[in-house]
Amino acid sequence: MTIKAKLSGVLAPILTPFTKDGAVDHTRYITHARWLLDNGCAGLVPFGTTGEASSISPGERMEALDALVAAGIAPGQLLPGTGLCSLAETIELTRHATKLGCHGVLTLPPFYYKAVSDDGLYAYFAQLIEQVADDRLRLYLYHIPPIAGVGFSLDLVARLAHNFPDFVVGIKDSSGDWINTAALLKHLPDFEIYPGSEVFLLDGLRQGALGCITATANINSRAISAVFEAYDSENANMLQADITKIRNIIQKFPMVPALKFLLAHYHDDPDWGEPCAPLLALSEVDGAALLDAVHGFVLSISNGSE
Repeated sequence: MTIKAKLSGVLAPILTPFTKDGAVDHTRYITHARWLLDNGCAGLVPFGTTGEASSISPGERMEALDALVAAGIAPGQLLPGTGLCSLAETIELTRHATKLGCHGVLTLPPFYYKAVSDDGLYAYFAQLIEQVADDRLRLYLYHIPPIAGVGFSLDLVARLAHNFPDFVVGIKDSSGDWINTAALLKHLPDFEIYPGSEVFLLDGLRQGALGCITATANINSRAISAVFEAYDSENANMLQADITKIRNIIQKFPMVPALKFLLAHYHDDPDWGEPCAPLLALSEVDGAALLDAVHGFVLSISNGSE
């Protein structure tokens, strides 16, 4: 068994920039990755929901991951998304990331078939672990039922953690349900648990969470990291209230287009604003409303950006 240090702090599910022909723009991708790591993020999660992973082929994901590492991004700071409906493709992506030396992989359940049983999901992950066949593998479950439509019950998480303790080591809880996150923290105290929103960061840290994996770290990493650094200080509640306000503003808009719009605006780089179809760029009306709503807040991306 390979023992790895825990990846504590704020992790950014990094946005994916695209070229005009729809390919991953490695130059912008690497630049943004470096900026995030220089501005409070402890690690990066390539190819999550925020990174439009479902619009990117396995081959493109592996090439982009290779590009990050070749550019000097430490693989130990990477937790790439590898979950696909096809077990064979999930194995391929997971094996590639593991061989590259990534800290671990963040893996969705197979999400096409709904109302599948815990036994079916257990079989999928058991086969994944068996066929990757690498002692370096560290799996973090990606629980996001509002998007995937399939999630991990507490019983299933506990079963996987108990039967594969060297491999299934953590979870990102993007349910948006604090009761679920609190139950994970209570019943699995040795599991590595990350709330999927900074709204729950302070409460999570106080109950044993390692940090959070949050989309808005792409534009507000320093302020979110400040809560992590000062969670036991007198002003922690105030710091938490500030980042919650910004999160509540951003999530009134389509999340990925809104974040890309802000990057494009503050970098004066219109190409950053384009998501991959079927997502569409934020409209001019919504963009103006978003800028008006964040006016007065000092976002990390608007203060000392690249």
